[in-house]
Amino acid sequence: MKNSELRERSAGDLAVHEAELARDLWKARFGNFTNQLDDTAKIKRLRRQVARVKTIITQKQKAGQG
Repeated sequence: MKNSELRERSAGDLAVHEAELARDLWKARFGNFTNQLDDTAKIKRLRRQVARVKTIITQKQKAGQG
């Protein structure tokens, strides 16, 4: 998902999306540990997506305060 698409979402939607990504990241890490994950780059992509969503949530919170 692109940054512009993420910025259009509400804070609640972003929180739900972050939870889904965190769950997918946990599954990917677990799959990697049990040697069932074929695409190990998926972990890096998911980590970056989670960070991107958290950054946008923080920016929205600061914009609302200021």
